Amino acid sequence: MSSSDAQRVGNYVIVSPVKDESAYVERTIHSIVNQSLRPTRWIIVDDGSQDGTPEILNRYAKQYPWISVVRVERDAERKPGSAVIQAFMAGYKTIENDSFDFVVKLDCDLDIPSNYFEHLSGKFKAEPGLGIASGIYQEMHAGAWTAVEMPEYHAAGCSKMVRRDCFLQIGGFVPQRGWDTVDEIRAQTLGWKTGHFADLAFHHLKTEGAGIGTLRTSLMHGQIYYLTGGGVMFFLLKVAHRMLKGKPFLVAGFATLLGFLRAWIRREPRLVSAREATLYRGMLTARIRARWNEMFLSQANRKTMGWS
Repeated sequence: MSSSDAQRVGNYVIVSPVKDESAYVERTIHSIVNQSLRPTRWIIVDDGSQDGTPEILNRYAKQYPWISVVRVERDAERKPGSAVIQAFMAGYKTIENDSFDFVVKLDCDLDIPSNYFEHLSGKFKAEPGLGIASGIYQEMHAGAWTAVEMPEYHAAGCSKMVRRDCFLQIGGFVPQRGWDTVDEIRAQTLGWKTGHFADLAFHHLKTEGAGIGTLRTSLMHGQIYYLTGGGVMFFLLKVAHRMLKGKPFLVAGFATLLGFLRAWIRREPRLVSAREATLYRGMLTARIRARWNEMFLSQANRKTMGWS
């Protein structure tokens, strides 16, 4: 990076919860240090790491004055959702009174192109109503980087940029599993747009569930669906899909169902209001309709070309 590029500073801040990521965190740090438009501040919250992560973080914080490390002491177990957002908020509190227009929640197991945040910032500037957005993330499958499918309205939780006004209006992120769905539901209820951009891609260096295991991940998905107030029809389709496509085969779907039923039996408090739940069900219904239309058009095209 040239000296002139190094002076290009954007109007965004990054907060990164990190726990035991010594195998990947240095690649993420290099990605941010080499951004064509770097953040004004980067707060990395070490959430009780037990490996070599703290030493790596402190070394780079000494080298770059705009990188700060906050240490949170807690047990060694990974707790997706609640602990992650609690760590995020511990970092956010250190910069909440600073001057910035966007805040980024960024995981430290990513490899991000050098122009990623410059282009993503440009998307926000071009669309004043955009509240939450990301690029798409790719994971390594069968030796190739493959994009992970996301709903049109969803922004990747591992690298999510939020307009500051939107962040304040939705009350920040809820410290619960499902936070990265609740924020979008609340934002859309308030009139903000949310989504992702297929022309902005980055690499997620670990596959989904690597931190807590695939079965716990499926259980968590079922619980989150209950907490966010989704409808029955979409959930049944979701369970069927995870039975066929999830890992382990069939078991992933049953685990998703079990996660939902366990939350329902316990009557766990919903994370959304009745109005927000209604909006979310509408978003899910639109996904079903879009998929059916896509299948219908595909079949019609096959008939037109004489393939069936």
